[in-house]
Amino acid sequence: MDLKNAAKLAGCVLLCEFAGAIGAIFTIKSIPTWYAALNKPWFTPPNEIFSPVWIALYALIGISLFLVWQEYEKAKEKSEAREAMQVFAMQLLLNSAWAIVFFGFQSPVAALVIVALLWAAIVGTIMKFHGISRNAAYLLAPYAIWVTFAVVLNFFIVILN
Repeated sequence: MDLKNAAKLAGCVLLCEFAGAIGAIFTIKSIPTWYAALNKPWFTPPNEIFSPVWIALYALIGISLFLVWQEYEKAKEKSEAREAMQVFAMQLLLNSAWAIVFFGFQSPVAALVIVALLWAAIVGTIMKFHGISRNAAYLLAPYAIWVTFAVVLNFFIVILN
C-alpha cells in the first residue's frame, strides 16, 4: 500500500473513531450515575466490554469505507458508490446520535427509535457496499450483529424502566 492510500485508510478509520468519540463524550459521564441506576436485563454485558468492542467495530467500519472509496475512485460511473457512501454517512450520524440521545438526553425511548433506524441504515449500507466491494460489506457484519444486540438491549431497558 502506498503512502497516499495508507493516509486515506487512516483517515477513514479516524473518521469513524471520531464518531465514536463524540458518543463517548455523552456516555462517560452518564455511566456511573444515570445508567448505573437503570434496571437492565440479565444479559447486559459488563460496562468494560463496550469500549473495546466499539473501538474495534469503528476500525472495521473505517476499513469498509476505505474499500468503497477505493472503488469509487476507480469507477467510471460513480453514482452507485456515491449513493453507498451517502447511506454510510447517514448510519454514522445515527450512530453518534444514539449515544447523544440515550446517554446525553437520557431518553431510552427516543434512543430506541434511533437505534432501530441505525440498524436499518447499517443493513442498507451493507447492501449498497456489497454491490461495490463484498469485502467492505462483510466487514460491516460484526457491526450489524452488535447493533442488533443493541436494539434488543435498548428495548429491554425501555420495558424495565
